[in-house]
Amino acid sequence: MASPVASPPFLGQLLAYRDVVIAEMQRVIAEKRFDDVLARRLADYPLRAGKGLRPALCLATCQAHGGNAAHALPTAVALELFHNAFLVHDDVEDESLHRRGAPTMHQDWGVAIAVNVGDALNVLSMTPLLANLETIGLEQTLRVFREIERMARESVEGQAMELEWVRANAWELRDRHYFLMSCKKTCWYTCIAPCRLGALIGGGPDTDLEPWVHFGTNLGIAFQIQDDLLNLVGEEERYGKERAGDLWEGKRTLMLIQLLQRASGRERARILRLLSTPRDRKTQVEVDFVLACMERHGALDHGREASRRFARRARSQLAAATRQLPRTSHLEFLEAMIDYVIERDL
Repeated sequence: MASPVASPPFLGQLLAYRDVVIAEMQRVIAEKRFDDVLARRLADYPLRAGKGLRPALCLATCQAHGGNAAHALPTAVALELFHNAFLVHDDVEDESLHRRGAPTMHQDWGVAIAVNVGDALNVLSMTPLLANLETIGLEQTLRVFREIERMARESVEGQAMELEWVRANAWELRDRHYFLMSCKKTCWYTCIAPCRLGALIGGGPDTDLEPWVHFGTNLGIAFQIQDDLLNLVGEEERYGKERAGDLWEGKRTLMLIQLLQRASGRERARILRLLSTPRDRKTQVEVDFVLACMERHGALDHGREASRRFARRARSQLAAATRQLPRTSHLEFLEAMIDYVIERDL
């Protein structure tokens, strides 16, 4: 089991983490001797050009606490498997068309196959988690499982909140509703759990994990806002998803919530009509109208400022969480992650 080696600058290290996790994931898939067709589909999303943020946070936090990255690698692989399972299922639930520059799983193979692949990825994530018994022992393995259970529970609850807003055509929402949904849907499995797991494995059972909740919450919300901004205004070729896909899907992003508070009566009525219209009956003209309104009313700038504000809080919380740790390249990587989250364009 290879151990990631720190190699600045940031993007090079992020790629190094991703490569070692993908290699281990491919080994786990091959070890199970799945049918060739299923094996290829299990590797489909992971092998697309993903960022690998979650396993990177886990491995870097482990090493920042003085731990061996090889001990955190199985958990990092499990996190990436869970992530890709969530993506496959999310794409079905949201009726998304593109993922990482290619058609979504259900667009290529149908909903039934996509759901099966997502289920298989979830089941497969148990394999590296059980492998922890050999490296970190029974007690630590059980603690890892408890962290994973909390992560999954928070994530599905956040997804349920977002889906219900669309189903019920809810529009009387405020920023705080979005932040709560993002904390549950995004923060726990993107930032909080990876950091807590890395700290647990690297620092041992007596490590205080609570500071990583505060750091992960702020970093995760900043990440989600930036992700939503890129969905609205990013270049589709670089971002790898359908431009303004959130508007086609009717998602209540921070920018849309702000727009509904700022728009005039006539504009607001037109926007609400679009939100209540099924995806297959929306038009590009209407979606472009909403985008123009967001720009004109400052909703996009509101999102950009909010993302930067949460990033500043994340920086402060990281300093608090690591004040007893030595200055290392792994800690510098975590600091650089904050800038990357709000400055990335894909």
